[in-house]
Amino acid sequence: MVYILALLIGVVAGLRAMTAPAAIAWAAYLGWLNLSGSWLSFMGTIWAVGIFTILAVVELVTDQLPSTPSRKVPQQFGARLIMGALTGAAIGTPYGGWIVGLIAGIIGAAIGTYGGAAVRAKLAASFGKDPPAAFIEDAVAIVAAYLIVASLPVAAAV
Repeated sequence: MVYILALLIGVVAGLRAMTAPAAIAWAAYLGWLNLSGSWLSFMGTIWAVGIFTILAVVELVTDQLPSTPSRKVPQQFGARLIMGALTGAAIGTPYGGWIVGLIAGIIGAAIGTYGGAAVRAKLAASFGKDPPAAFIEDAVAIVAAYLIVASLPVAAAV
């Protein structure tokens, strides 16, 4: 179950790179995800919550701009893989499986990047324009991130 959630948070990172770490930071800060004593304990700080939340909001705005590059260019794709790895590892850490979580997060990010681009292109074509498709993708990423962190099993301290 934990590794499926790690894969799914990676998919969210593929859709919106900063939504996934913002959700993980909030989960750690609220005590839903115990990262204390681990190399990822910084994710539970108010600083991480603030920074990742601001970055997530900025990403939601900049994604709507026509000048925003494709999520499949190396910089964008790399950022999504890194965020998938980070968030997948965070989900796996309390359960002794940060490496498996990291790998699952990377795989999920690749799926989310390419699958999200394909679905958004089809939606945009059906609407005749991109903004409605982008807003739907935003909503899917946000709701999925919440459902993933709300589904985390309770773990003992690391």
